[in-house]
Amino acid sequence: MTREAVLEALSNVVEPDLKKDIITLNLVDELKMEGNTVSFTVKVSNPAMHNKQRMEDACMFAIERAFGKEAKTYVNVVPLPKEEQTIDTRKVLPGVKHIIAVASGKGGVGKSTVSVNLATALAKQGKKVGFIDADIYGPSAPTMFDLVNDRPQVKEIDGNQFIEPLEQYGVKVLSIGFFADNSQAIVWRGPMAAKALNQLFTDAYWGPLDYMIVDLPPGTGDIHLSLVQVAPITGVIIVSTPQEVALADARKGVAMFRLPSVNVPVLGMVENMSYFTPPPHPEEKYYLFGQDGAKRLADAEQVPFLGELPLIQSLRESGDVGRPAVLNETGPVKLAFDEIIANFEKSLEERMKQAPTKAVDVNMEYPK
Repeated sequence: MTREAVLEALSNVVEPDLKKDIITLNLVDELKMEGNTVSFTVKVSNPAMHNKQRMEDACMFAIERAFGKEAKTYVNVVPLPKEEQTIDTRKVLPGVKHIIAVASGKGGVGKSTVSVNLATALAKQGKKVGFIDADIYGPSAPTMFDLVNDRPQVKEIDGNQFIEPLEQYGVKVLSIGFFADNSQAIVWRGPMAAKALNQLFTDAYWGPLDYMIVDLPPGTGDIHLSLVQVAPITGVIIVSTPQEVALADARKGVAMFRLPSVNVPVLGMVENMSYFTPPPHPEEKYYLFGQDGAKRLADAEQVPFLGELPLIQSLRESGDVGRPAVLNETGPVKLAFDEIIANFEKSLEERMKQAPTKAVDVNMEYPK
């Protein structure tokens, strides 16, 4: 009974929630051997009693199978501490490198447009991208991804059933809108909406991803707090229009994510409907809602300004027909999104030099 042989034997034990063996995930600690006796600690993502007992039995069986019935095994099964969780060992969205939330202080500013085009642009670069439409009350992903008449299927993995996200333009997509009729109003109280959001994260099989884009509902409420509790958010993008009524709400959105109990980095701001350009005169710009409002707010809040989008008919049409504007090869909208994506990647690179974000405990209903 050598250390190497014990580790090889335990490599046959799979962590049930994470779907990988406990040696690969580096979940075995305090390994000690003396004669035909071995003792060690195993860290698990689910500390429920039945799960701990199942892990203990699996480890004892693996050692007995390798070294015979005379081998004595003592297993201490403990919860995996949050501070030790990695991309591969966290229970929610394991294998997802970056979880990016897109938020806005108020509705109607183009948050979903930015979210969908961001996800599609990253997938077009060859990245593995997922998209969760967390706007529980007003889901728009089915329309904007041209998936209105499609429904997710159930996929069985290791005896467990998971929702299989739909795929469009290289993006894996899941929305509450797939499970409701187009004309049906979704009327849920806060706890029901939070539970539905959790299921989009935990009851679906996403697989390894470079990015998970989460399109949040407008405002600052239950869904936002549920998100930061269930998943470690890498950062958030705030979308606004230039006028003061929208900027006031965007300012509140930045403040919410900066609360000590939330503490999610703001990757930057995007200004939508920045100006109107008449098609016959592309060199002319009319600032219908004010000029540089979001840019000034970004400077005041000391967050990056990612770019501006024009008020242009093709951008609206692309969302209505379910073909994101970034799929076009040319045009002012494509160029604007190219700049936004480049600035986003630069901001993310700077963000990753900081400590990783963990899911948090939010002991409040709404931020002040």
